[in-house]
Amino acid sequence: MVNLESKIYIAGHRGMVGSAIWRTLIAKGYTNLIGATSSELDLRNQQAVQDFISAAKPDVIIDAAARVGGILANNNYPYQFIMENMQIQNNLIDSALQDGVEKFIFLGSSCIYPRLAPQPLKEDFLLTGDLEPTNEWYAIAKITGVKACQAIRKQFDKDYVSLMPTNLYGTYDNFDLNTSHVLPAMMRKFHEAKENNHAPVTLWGSGTPLREFLFVDDMAEAVVFALENKLPDYLYNIGTGVDLTIKELAETIQKITGHQGEIIWDATKPDGTPRKLMDISKMHELGWKHKVDLERGIQMTYDWFVKNVENVKKVAF
Repeated sequence: MVNLESKIYIAGHRGMVGSAIWRTLIAKGYTNLIGATSSELDLRNQQAVQDFISAAKPDVIIDAAARVGGILANNNYPYQFIMENMQIQNNLIDSALQDGVEKFIFLGSSCIYPRLAPQPLKEDFLLTGDLEPTNEWYAIAKITGVKACQAIRKQFDKDYVSLMPTNLYGTYDNFDLNTSHVLPAMMRKFHEAKENNHAPVTLWGSGTPLREFLFVDDMAEAVVFALENKLPDYLYNIGTGVDLTIKELAETIQKITGHQGEIIWDATKPDGTPRKLMDISKMHELGWKHKVDLERGIQMTYDWFVKNVENVKKVAF
């Protein structure tokens, strides 16, 4: 049973999701958190991960570590996205099993579901159709992680559970225009255009795809919920259950940043999946629900961005 003194290792504790989980656990009174930076521990190195887990002996592992990025990054670095993500998660999952870690929380992404699956996306839709080509490399890696944790539940009866968030955003996000996701990329573009006399902003695609967004602190609360409860199934969607068009998202961010220029849609660029709305009824039935609505979350993220604009996180390949 997890308590406030349980030793909890958060892999990826410096990233957007991992740091939100760390802050949330500290705020709730957890006193025995451990982490290792990428310079201290290369999660792609199997022996290094095994040695670290064996020495640290955590009671719980939360895997918030991943090679992540938007359409451009996934398209340009398919090998890194499939191989490095599989290395990271496989090393963590297998080391946890070998060292007797009883509880493991694996974080994935809504992109694991088929591109044209019925909406909203239910957990049962996994592996029922073709993936979205623009991020299939990342999706396949994450699917293997889900299945590895499911196999451990089935074979060894351990509490290994997978949480699949919708599109996450928030403080400590990646705002690098070459590798970031849609919301932080838009935020940076609108902010810089405002600073440049409200210059026009060009955005990818048609603006018609529908997307759902979850503030990262709400994701952290879902992880704590999974930490403090033994969830009866192996896979759970985490989201708001509400989506909007990319055009509506752009207009919301434009309003919050104060940009007053023109928005130009470059329809020669890909849209990605037409819609990705999560069915979150399973988590709702257990008692978890998000708290931060999109406009408030974007405002909080923008306030943080403005304070940290000179050193916003960048990802280098």
